[in-house]
Amino acid sequence: MWSIWTTGLMTGLALIIAIGAQNAFVLRQGIRREHVGVVVVLCMVSDALLILGGTVGIGVLVSRFPLALEVLKWGGAAYLAWWAVRSFKSALKPSALTAEAPRSRGSVIATTLALTYLNPHVYLDTVVLLGGLANQHGPDARWVFAAGAVVGSALWFSALGYGARKLSGVLSSPRTWRIVDLAIGVVMLALAVKLVLG
Repeated sequence: MWSIWTTGLMTGLALIIAIGAQNAFVLRQGIRREHVGVVVVLCMVSDALLILGGTVGIGVLVSRFPLALEVLKWGGAAYLAWWAVRSFKSALKPSALTAEAPRSRGSVIATTLALTYLNPHVYLDTVVLLGGLANQHGPDARWVFAAGAVVGSALWFSALGYGARKLSGVLSSPRTWRIVDLAIGVVMLALAVKLVLG
């Protein structure tokens, strides 16, 4: 069970670490120290709801249509491979992250919710992919995997929001993002292979 939890943790982290609009916004707020707690909590709770919802939803789908798990397996592997290629391309043209102008609490909440729930990738990552991967472990162990993914999400958003100010110098370097993107690409490719062979 511990290895399943760790796999969930690492998979959740690998998916969420990829820099996107949501992560960039959390970083910017962290660097500016503006409403960081609100942003971090909203992102953590949203991810937990989506991951657990995906685990339940995909589980119901698989119990009614066993072939769905096979479709999700190959679809998930293709998506992971695509994400790996995308990360490798990003590593070729890394860019620095810059802070934006101050925002009100209401504006920050609205932006955080929009970047979370209006982003189609969040549903692919949390609901479809993590839900599908969780259900590969069976009816009971799927919750262990999902718990690992939820913890990974909570750790990432906390570290991102509260660690951004201290890491602002490092995070402003394109070289850092090249290393991050390369690492993400390798992890995604390894997960795709494991999903197909496992």
